[in-house]
Amino acid sequence: MDDILKEFDDIRPYLEDEIPEAMKRIANHPYFKNSAEFVFPDKNVEDIRTMVENITSCAEFQRNVMSRVNRSIIEKTCTGFKCTGIEHINPEQNHLFISNHRDIMLDASLLCYCLFNNGINTPEITFGANLMQGDFIIDIGKSNKMFRVERPSSDFHEFIHQSRHLSDYIRFTIGKKGQSVWMAQRNGRTKDGTDRTDQGIIRMLAMSRSNSLPESISSLHIVPVSISYEWEPCDILKACELSAAMSGPYVKKPGEDLNSILTGILQPKGRVHLSFCESISEEDLKDFSHLPHNVFCKETAFLIDRRICSSYLLFPNNYIAHDMRDGNSRFAKSYTESEKEQFQYHLEELLKNHPDRETIRKLLLGIYANPVDSKSLFEQ
Repeated sequence: MDDILKEFDDIRPYLEDEIPEAMKRIANHPYFKNSAEFVFPDKNVEDIRTMVENITSCAEFQRNVMSRVNRSIIEKTCTGFKCTGIEHINPEQNHLFISNHRDIMLDASLLCYCLFNNGINTPEITFGANLMQGDFIIDIGKSNKMFRVERPSSDFHEFIHQSRHLSDYIRFTIGKKGQSVWMAQRNGRTKDGTDRTDQGIIRMLAMSRSNSLPESISSLHIVPVSISYEWEPCDILKACELSAAMSGPYVKKPGEDLNSILTGILQPKGRVHLSFCESISEEDLKDFSHLPHNVFCKETAFLIDRRICSSYLLFPNNYIAHDMRDGNSRFAKSYTESEKEQFQYHLEELLKNHPDRETIRKLLLGIYANPVDSKSLFEQ
């Protein structure tokens, strides 16, 4: 296995024997003090530094640091956090968790927190190469089971090579390395509140197959995951990006991803709900087995979408935004007047001094309203 693993040295997380040195680098990095004060506000920074320096395994890092990071985020920025559907996970199997993608860091991080608290081994996590920059981020990420995923290349042959390499690594990790994997349903976060699985993800997963498509895809034990935030992470940033994209291809500014990560972590999120859906079985896929390759991938993506959107927990904000967008009171029984006033106040605060209020307002309403339409569509 060591020889096979070397093939993936360019993308894999740290091995266990690489963790101790990474911990020492993290503990002595200039960013460590501020990070430690956020996560451990009641502890002496030097005590935390010593604790981190003495960590020798990924499990210890997740138990002593990352679990506390997630707990701190929940305590400081959420009014409630609930995890359901854990019974759909077979702890004796390795799974491919495919979730909707609302926040760069928190979707996967909170999923790991749920699994950790239920005594289930945490997965390896896909992490974009554009985000894995800087020694501090790289050391934390690769010590926390994150593996590097390259951004899609404009060169077709390079794109195919990268996709096959990623497909091989995911199948190797689940089938031989003995680890589960988390990945988002699409490249990049959902900006407009409409969660849809890119069928290219299924095509990528099928590239490493050695048997039929249904057998190959079902052998990954895919578990769709639906995560819902009462207050959408980075809602105003997403709306501004959508607005900018209306006039041409959107080009990110330097530091924009880091700003989104920090905003998502620090901003109030209200109630958060994470639901593990029923896994995708070979029986689920057999009706697609006779279809052309691309149609099979499309139908499989649609099946994942059905489970994610059906399990999405709608909050009063979603119904309020839907009624405001459509100019009616169709869902008035799903929220109170006080909740509507609170949502309207939130919108006004976001739109304050914005030069294009009406466009941004419509986009913000769409971000919150579209999940209502998705859930309705897939529950029909």
